[in-house]
Amino acid sequence: MRGLGATVRDLAVRTPDSRERNVDMWRALAICLVVLGHWFVVAVTYRDGRLSGYNALDVLTWIDPVTWLFQVMPIFFLVGGYAGGASMASHRASGGDSIGWMLKRTDRLLRPTTALFLVLPLVSVVAVAAGVNEKLLGHAAWLASIPLWFLLAYLALVVLTPWLHALHRRAGLVVPMAMVVLVAVADLLGRGLHVPVVGLSTYLFAWLAVYQLGFCWRDGLLRLGRGQALAVAVGGLAALIGLTVVGPYPVGMVGYNTTPPSLALMALAATQVGLVLALQPAANQWLRRIGPWSAVIATNAVILTVFLWHMTAVAVAAVVLFPTGVMPQPPLHSTTWLLWRVPWIASCALVLVVLVALFARIELRRSVLRSVERGLWRDGATVLGLAAVLAGLLVVAVSGPGYHGPTGLPWAGVLSYLCGAAVLRVARTRPVRSAASR
Repeated sequence: MRGLGATVRDLAVRTPDSRERNVDMWRALAICLVVLGHWFVVAVTYRDGRLSGYNALDVLTWIDPVTWLFQVMPIFFLVGGYAGGASMASHRASGGDSIGWMLKRTDRLLRPTTALFLVLPLVSVVAVAAGVNEKLLGHAAWLASIPLWFLLAYLALVVLTPWLHALHRRAGLVVPMAMVVLVAVADLLGRGLHVPVVGLSTYLFAWLAVYQLGFCWRDGLLRLGRGQALAVAVGGLAALIGLTVVGPYPVGMVGYNTTPPSLALMALAATQVGLVLALQPAANQWLRRIGPWSAVIATNAVILTVFLWHMTAVAVAAVVLFPTGVMPQPPLHSTTWLLWRVPWIASCALVLVVLVALFARIELRRSVLRSVERGLWRDGATVLGLAAVLAGLLVVAVSGPGYHGPTGLPWAGVLSYLCGAAVLRVARTRPVRSAASR
């Protein structure tokens, strides 16, 4: 990471004025708010020599309205769609194909994630050998793996982007509108009529709706004046209030409304999209200053590392602070508990700084992508590799906080992911054969 500051400033100076800088700002802000939100709601206890924890939102119901500010994953998927659409259009213009784009686009996502999949099992094996309590190890591994839920959803959309972008070029705004309708139908069947399984489809439909809006934003289909954008935000907020305060959905935007995503979350997404569009001109103007824009570039340079390791920082901080008595355990409903959130979050941030210093170089390293020969081998290897990676992420994400053996994480998920990542690595770096060798 040596010389990163000079590199960032150089990139900031050379950034063209035509770049939609607020897209990068919203990505960085969204992830940082997710990190802070997770750190705040984790309530750790240490009793009778054992660490345990739970979600403070399950107890402090007065926090529910605050989740409207910290539930910013719709913004992350919005800017993800914008960036994916821009990348896909550029790749197509240069003569690239869909498989080549997927190999390139998934590289930066999977390199830091692979480091997590290698380090966590190794640390878990060492912890088991050192006699660490199995229940404690299970909770720690589960905490560290929480970010994989979001990565799984985002990576699935990245893999589908070539087809989603083609659909966008044909139907435009009709696609996200149709997705919202499907979310409403799935809510009616799953939550209202208790039809099994069907409600889980909103994991795809909801995030797909916002991701497709990112395509529309990039292509100018969401070009609204400030007043129009604010009207969208107000309309979304009115729908959100109607669905939650008046209607049947809970007010909190973490939990019931996100597992799986609900129509109420779509109303929140509409509110956030309106605000992003309303602030777009002012944000771009502010980000033309070297200082703010350099900060955005620096944050985005390591943003995936920050996201992947921020819950590992929680596990490390809990093990260090609570058994030693450094961090007190006041009652959850007390003002003292709220005040102690400040040093708790600061401690998590300190641990995360160390983790980022150790692992960010993996994300910062430039991709090694050779000119890969097109053909059945490359296409088949890419499809199989991505399928194995997604399957591994899914197994780990749904595994829960129980003890899964000495690897900490479910071995089947770890093995599936690592095998898939290895296949993709070979597919990315297998050089084109020369004419003489054919």
